[in-house]
Amino acid sequence: MSMSFRRRSLAALLAATVLSLGLGAASAAEDAVIVPPPAVDEAAGSGTETAIFAGGCFWGVQGVFQHVKGVESAVSGYAGGDAGTAQYETVSTGSTGHAESVQVRFDPKQVSYGKLLQIFFSVAHNPTQLNFQGPDQGTQYRSALFVADPEQRKVAENYIRQLDKAHVFPQPIVTRVSDATGFYPAEAYHQDFLTLNPNYPYIVYNDLPKIENLKSLFPADYRSQPVLVRKAKG
Repeated sequence: MSMSFRRRSLAALLAATVLSLGLGAASAAEDAVIVPPPAVDEAAGSGTETAIFAGGCFWGVQGVFQHVKGVESAVSGYAGGDAGTAQYETVSTGSTGHAESVQVRFDPKQVSYGKLLQIFFSVAHNPTQLNFQGPDQGTQYRSALFVADPEQRKVAENYIRQLDKAHVFPQPIVTRVSDATGFYPAEAYHQDFLTLNPNYPYIVYNDLPKIENLKSLFPADYRSQPVLVRKAKG
């Protein structure tokens, strides 16, 4: 068993216990929050664009964005630290400055950066939790946006102010906005984890409800077949 699985064994045990008591995954997971679209968004450009999102364990965040129309790839990895320490076991100590992140490449003519932010704040994670998400504790699980350019920064910062001013969440948003200085893909066994392991207790308890919430709250943006990092072998 890999270290990543052992470190989440407590969460998995809790999930299994909840399920054994007959509680559904949706009742065990945090409810999604309906948030308004951003008042300020990017203009649709040509070509593809890249954005980096950090919102707790990258398994669920990746899974959400893989089901969004217009997303061409969603890769789990590490941002906010140096290349030399961008390995799971080291990042998991919370001492490297990295956040578990997902690099999303998308077609802005099909889905805007603002729409991705709306999905991120609504169903992908809880942006009011500082340095933790659900059972996962540490700075590596912080809520963060690593922006590619000044336009993304403008949209992200304006949107956070908009949501806070409207008191969409009961507590202030703690999401940090930083420049993207490097992204390092995670190990192969982390990629497409939600899709490949739908019965894994951590996924059932914490992440599958996010996919259901995406489908329910954003039906026009949802696609049933996720875009995968690795193609299924026949």
